Amino acid sequence: MNAPSTGQTRGRVQVRVEGLARAFNGIPAVREASFTVGAGEIHGLCGHNGAGKSTVVKMLSGQLPPDRGRIVLDGEAVELGSRQAAQRKGVALVDQELSVVPALTVLENMLLGDIDVPFVNHRRRATARARQILDGMGLERISPDQPLSALSIGERQLVEIAKALSQNARLVILDEPTATLSDVESAHVFAAIRRIAATGRAVIFVSHRLSEVLELCDSVTVLRDGRTVGTTPTKDLSVDELIVRMLGEAPGRLAAAERPDADLGHALRIAELRVPGRLADFSLTAPAGRIHALAGQLGSGASDVLRALAGLHPTATGTVVLNDRAVPFRDPVRAARSGVGFVSNDRKSEGLFLGRSVAWNLVATRLPSLGRGGVVRPRREQDAVRSLAELAGLPQPRLGEPVAALSGGNQQKAFVGRCLGRPDVFALLLDEPTRGVDVGGRAAIHRLLREAADAGLVVMIASTELEELLELGDVIITMRDGRVVGRYEGDANGSRLMRDMTHGVEGA
Repeated sequence: MNAPSTGQTRGRVQVRVEGLARAFNGIPAVREASFTVGAGEIHGLCGHNGAGKSTVVKMLSGQLPPDRGRIVLDGEAVELGSRQAAQRKGVALVDQELSVVPALTVLENMLLGDIDVPFVNHRRRATARARQILDGMGLERISPDQPLSALSIGERQLVEIAKALSQNARLVILDEPTATLSDVESAHVFAAIRRIAATGRAVIFVSHRLSEVLELCDSVTVLRDGRTVGTTPTKDLSVDELIVRMLGEAPGRLAAAERPDADLGHALRIAELRVPGRLADFSLTAPAGRIHALAGQLGSGASDVLRALAGLHPTATGTVVLNDRAVPFRDPVRAARSGVGFVSNDRKSEGLFLGRSVAWNLVATRLPSLGRGGVVRPRREQDAVRSLAELAGLPQPRLGEPVAALSGGNQQKAFVGRCLGRPDVFALLLDEPTRGVDVGGRAAIHRLLREAADAGLVVMIASTELEELLELGDVIITMRDGRVVGRYEGDANGSRLMRDMTHGVEGA
């Protein structure tokens, strides 16, 4: 483990979070979050998905106002009503989604969004300032005049951090900054973060990669079910101990109903599936009648397996056979015609037509089967809509409304329902099937997937949610860094999965 940060001004409390709470539509996302971060300290913020980390980050960065509690910076209670207000108070956020623009130069990206940039900008002065910040981060190799498109993903992430530093921040929040980076690129990010802390700034580091948290951070606060469990120096923790604090009592596998024997005659067979830079040698035989769950955090390769099978990775190689017929998986249209149904993890950008009705969304991908000669027959369309709505558990009175007006759970049911009841779909692939869905919608979607498997479909999901994996997965395959780490069939528990997903095994 590397030595912790050594900022010269450490000891004075720079940031104090006191009893923050926030609810959405009456459902608490954060119930009580409290912790302190000293000047020059790198402070980890950990918790399982749904623990409240993202909501705390949004409150600290001005994106959401707290319902109660307060944020104190250098002894002053502050109200951060917007990103701009937070920036004025010295708070900078490096989000997990990069905000840099590849078409602009490094300098232009560093100036982008900075409220202190004058209307008439002095380029020579700005370039000198950018050069100073880049050098301070050990980025002498990167020129302010370089186009961002010429940089690697890791270097772009470093420019994102440099952009935050250019805003004279007292508190720098890094939300999953290494999620899509290689180990070498992550090492550069770590070095930059340590340099930030060494200048006396406070740093909050959010990551699912627990080994990174223990390597980089001085202390870690754990959130569970929207509450602070406690704050502990990282030198006093191991990965396993941190997992126990995050999970509490590890969940066991839920009892499942009797299922028919797996049908090996109707199976999805994958051999040596590869996606350059993302996935290495993935092989699996997934028979109908069972749900295969790929467990992994962002960047693990779990999502890439499903996207490759659905034809969304044109550079993928390997062999894919469904029901004893080869699947042309480098083309999404041909993959779909081979019987592959895919539900993306982003229903708004890659799934639903938000301005169209619920009914239209349900039948959007099967219109040719509802008519003749390119003309849809209204009676046949109406029958299909009613049948799918009933199958997916969607309220009939709302079928004429725009799908954007539905709750997240009902939107997801519409997305999943589109793939159900189709004689031409043999394999149903779902990436994060209940992302952004409340408890009731989650249970309904789980029921749909179980019924689909029992009806003879091959069902495969990718998920970061432990409870979902344990509830749905007849076979659970853990992944990390593009490779399979473990396989469980009835013998999984939360601690095992969490360790595989966030820490891996020696030599893996």
